[in-house]
Amino acid sequence: MSTDRSVKIEALLSAAFSPDHLLVKDQSHLHAGHAGARDGRGHFEVIIIADDFDGCSRIQSHRLIYDALGALMTTDIHALSIQASSKSVDLST
Repeated sequence: MSTDRSVKIEALLSAAFSPDHLLVKDQSHLHAGHAGARDGRGHFEVIIIADDFDGCSRIQSHRLIYDALGALMTTDIHALSIQASSKSVDLST
């Protein structure tokens, strides 16, 4: 499912990292009625492979992504699941 917000997220991450692979999934519909979803912000999953994450810990890569998303983290995103890697690995698990 692609939404305007997922398109914005994809554009910001593409511009920041020039990833080899990027998938943004809007999973907001799975959280309908959830207390955290009442404010209208969404739940998203990001799978990204980019050289920028080479040598980064999980926390470091997440911070890079949060920084790239900027204001969307407070205006549009309630929850963000991130799978980030610097090389092609099986991130589907």
